[in-house]
Amino acid sequence: MTKIVFYKQNGSFYGFRETGHAGFASAGHDVLCAALSAMTMLVINTLEVAYAADVDYKIDEKTTDITVKCKAAVGTNPDEKQQYAAHGLIYGYYLQLNDMLEDYYDYLDVDVEERAYR
Repeated sequence: MTKIVFYKQNGSFYGFRETGHAGFASAGHDVLCAALSAMTMLVINTLEVAYAADVDYKIDEKTTDITVKCKAAVGTNPDEKQQYAAHGLIYGYYLQLNDMLEDYYDYLDVDVEERAYR
């Protein structure tokens, strides 16, 4: 099962941590893992390149655990447009995963944790 915990501070989504393997199908044929990987990289690349936001991310090649944090999404950002865009993108990922839970509840777990950016 893949578990994704989203980080939220003062109502703003600023990051997430993905752990585990979905196990929906064998390696190379797991459409859920492929979808999660593609969406995660879309979030990272959009934040970093399109929004020019600093993104702190770590990808463990062995375990495939991924941590993504974007300080621009937190309410302390002087650039309100960048803050709104960064939070919105991460929040959109959260909403998409919640829609996917209907079909993949045995392979995917999504949660939110209120915690200060660090």
